[in-house]
Amino acid sequence: MTARPPRPDRPAPDTDQPHDLVGIGIGPFNLSLAALAHGIPHPLAAAFYEQRPAFHWHPGLLIDGASLQVPFLADLVTLADPTSPWTFLNYLRTRDRLFPFYFAERFHIQRAEYDAYCRWVTEQLPGLHFGHQVDAIRWNTERALFEVDFTQLDAHGEAEALGRAHTRHIALGVGTEPHIPEPLKPLAEAGSVPVIHSADYLHHREQLLNAEHITVIGSGQSGAEIFLDLLRARPAGHEKLHWLARTPAFAPMEYSKLGLEHFTPDYTRYFHALPEPVRDELVPHQWQLHKGIDHDTITAIHEELYRRTLHGGWPDATLTPGVRVRTAGRVATTRVELHLEHTQQGTCSRLTTDAVVLATGYRERPLDQMLDGLRTRLRRDSSGRPRIDEQFRLELDPAITGNIYVQNAERHTHGVGAPDLGLAAWRSATILNNLTGTTAYHLPQRTAFTTFGLTPHTPNIPTQAPTHTPLVQSN
Repeated sequence: MTARPPRPDRPAPDTDQPHDLVGIGIGPFNLSLAALAHGIPHPLAAAFYEQRPAFHWHPGLLIDGASLQVPFLADLVTLADPTSPWTFLNYLRTRDRLFPFYFAERFHIQRAEYDAYCRWVTEQLPGLHFGHQVDAIRWNTERALFEVDFTQLDAHGEAEALGRAHTRHIALGVGTEPHIPEPLKPLAEAGSVPVIHSADYLHHREQLLNAEHITVIGSGQSGAEIFLDLLRARPAGHEKLHWLARTPAFAPMEYSKLGLEHFTPDYTRYFHALPEPVRDELVPHQWQLHKGIDHDTITAIHEELYRRTLHGGWPDATLTPGVRVRTAGRVATTRVELHLEHTQQGTCSRLTTDAVVLATGYRERPLDQMLDGLRTRLRRDSSGRPRIDEQFRLELDPAITGNIYVQNAERHTHGVGAPDLGLAAWRSATILNNLTGTTAYHLPQRTAFTTFGLTPHTPNIPTQAPTHTPLVQSN
């Protein structure tokens, strides 16, 4: 969601009772929070606002057959409350699909099914307001409440009405935005040649398939799925595909059982307790925990390439890791020239292509504009990022008695699990326990077999140094 400055013609605040919680953004994480908030013994007065007209989860990447990289138990609520009516299994039950799912024996569901499940929740869960763009957040000292200004949008995204809500607490779940590398931004923004982010892949798929030569940039799961989809759609011997990556290899996701324990509450707490410089150094080295490719996709790509060698020859597909794009430009009006550098060889080359798909990931949306009214009251770390405590609260001026919780904006403080769906329910339950001051949800004290750190202790220091017998005695 994009913040706008407050408008002078906004109506006076309403006189209704203030909310206990206002959620900003309705993606999977705030939807998880809304679903679990609905289930506590004394439900909160809660409202959630989303700029989009309806829930859609990465619609441009719902490639046929693409699966989640987490098990179906990583739904909105199960890992905090498996008895909730908002579980994925209950969704299947309401659709009379439990037995087909049982016999399908699928631990990892398709992305399109996860999207359909989340939309089912939004269609029934109260307190969700789509078509509402939050413009500003302020602290009202007299009322000891947050003010949330919003614009209600019509079906075309145009402003229809202005409003203001008051709330004791806020949950920011504004999500991430596509990251486009600087060398390719001018081409992507110009739109004169097809240089698109993977987030929009399906919207441009037919245009891409009509291109003579296609380049995919990015070595993660999205890049692999797009490369595989394009490969399957091109005729054998005339694929004309190039797949580039900065990583030293097209590497598999770290999916060992102990490796997965980096996505547990235990590791999250351990990471949060580390010094800031250690956290900053650690995150880039953990890329294979969340930016690798699952084994099934790697296998499918290799099998498809191998199948095309059946009658001799090699497919016209080039896979090159260890490469970065230094600069890029347009040639002959409709083509793109990429200037490449191989990071290990130190060599440079040029690649001319007709279309580029940027599977270059996402970045956390900046919170500064939305929180501009709290700018002087927000505590920051040495790099200027918001400081976030263990309970997922922004550290604010003590004079502000309400809390602002964040979801998927805390990788720098909580580690690689911040964007992982598997921690959504636990984080939401943690927030609700803190917000209500109760154990609304019982959460386990231990979640991993790995002990990630040593327990500090003061050694016993003897009052007198012991006498050592020399190993060799001289005569």
